[in-house]
Amino acid sequence: MQIETWTSGVLVYKTQASPGTTFHRRAMSETRGTVWLSVVLLLVLVDHKRWQVTARAPLTDNVAEALIDTSGDFPTYQVRDIEPEDADVSFFKGLTEIKQLTNVSLDDEKPQSRVLYTGWQTWRVYLSKDSQMDIISQMKDQGAVDTWGGNKSAIDIAVRPAAIEEVSAMLARNNIKHEVMLDDVQRAINEENPTSDDDTNDRKGHRLTWQAYHKTAVIYGYLEHLTTTYPNLCSVKTIGMSVQNRPIKLLKISNGKPGNKAVWVDGGIHAREWITPATVTYIINHIVSNFENEPKYIQDTDWYITPVANPDGYEFTHSTDRLWRKNRARSGGQCAGTDLNRNFGYKWGGKGSSKNPCTQIYAGTGPFSEPETAAIQRFIQGTKVPWKAYVSFHSYGQYILYPWGYENAVPTDHRDLEAVGRRAAAAITAAGGPRYTVGPAGSTLYPAAGGSDDWAKGVAGFKYSYTIELRDTGRFGFVLPASYIQPTAEEALAALRVIVEAAQKA
Repeated sequence: MQIETWTSGVLVYKTQASPGTTFHRRAMSETRGTVWLSVVLLLVLVDHKRWQVTARAPLTDNVAEALIDTSGDFPTYQVRDIEPEDADVSFFKGLTEIKQLTNVSLDDEKPQSRVLYTGWQTWRVYLSKDSQMDIISQMKDQGAVDTWGGNKSAIDIAVRPAAIEEVSAMLARNNIKHEVMLDDVQRAINEENPTSDDDTNDRKGHRLTWQAYHKTAVIYGYLEHLTTTYPNLCSVKTIGMSVQNRPIKLLKISNGKPGNKAVWVDGGIHAREWITPATVTYIINHIVSNFENEPKYIQDTDWYITPVANPDGYEFTHSTDRLWRKNRARSGGQCAGTDLNRNFGYKWGGKGSSKNPCTQIYAGTGPFSEPETAAIQRFIQGTKVPWKAYVSFHSYGQYILYPWGYENAVPTDHRDLEAVGRRAAAAITAAGGPRYTVGPAGSTLYPAAGGSDDWAKGVAGFKYSYTIELRDTGRFGFVLPASYIQPTAEEALAALRVIVEAAQKA
């Protein structure tokens, strides 16, 4: 192997590899931290002419470690022939391939290296005209940034360490202002969740608390605990199995009165949004433990609640990649996962979704192609009850959103949805919470076809259908510290009460 240092601030690695050579992930793990590991990853960045392999990387003290932090895991990869002139690729083109590595589908039964986000930053980018969003989209497509959230006036992006200078320069050249929200995403992840004691039994008979984020097994254990503690009120049902054969569990809370109106609540459709299962379980705990003192509209509602709608993805965020969004489906290629909130069967495949499995908004092979969304569909449409309200908790941004999300349009009863949404937002502020913005999803944020709330309204017939984007507005984003669980959940409960009260009158 030959290593050359260029004055332009890059390292150039050269080695020999013929077309068809396969570098297996296990072999890479045995050489972790060596220059050879760097060369293997750089083969993914740029495929060169036959047995001459050359690639560039940012100059760091430990290139291998930097590349591990940037891309996370490594797939099996084959060297292919391309023309020599393609060797000099742009900085962003190389990052495009690194971006695709973050969605690599490997055997999930084998241990995987934890994806680290050391040096990553989140920025809020302020947009003054539509063309500036095109620049952000270009950088996203090229792999320099990932989008976290935002609206038409500002968008939050996560910037890879190797791209910080380039992205900053690109924004400056186009007169786009930005501010740093998190200067090191990995540090925020490390500080997000205190020790949860998931392996220790609580004296209450379960291990769930609302001072930490817990894994699926602890959440499910709590649901089972409720069925034994409140057998006349609570029951648990497995409504389906995930891609990796994990149960999707639903808790029903009911006083058993015939003719009760029915409400659906879910969390965890997007794996990295940890605040949502925590919020949903808090709501469950409050309703059940205070049921006798709750108002009649709470007592005379049949509650159908799924705290973790995407158990595979949620577990993957705990074990491997904290910022994983999708489920863990295999698409047949290298990239894993379907965005479950683009997979519902209403206006599927439209704006704001993708047919590319390597994107964060991949809609799947068809409506309800994923077992997780199909389970929700089967249960809701197969359970003949008077469904009135559908509430799906997401994060982040502090929004109360109603259909339509697939385009800039509203249903015929949008005034009812707007009025109830505004009352829900007012209840949050009355409870001491922050301001929540209310509006139709497609125009308040951006079009996103195939969402669960659109399907609930457009197909399943729910009168009131909402997506509630919980805290915060971007300071921490998806890595909201566990100390925010209780205040976030309390305000979510205040909003939910308003929606359920309206549902009782529908």
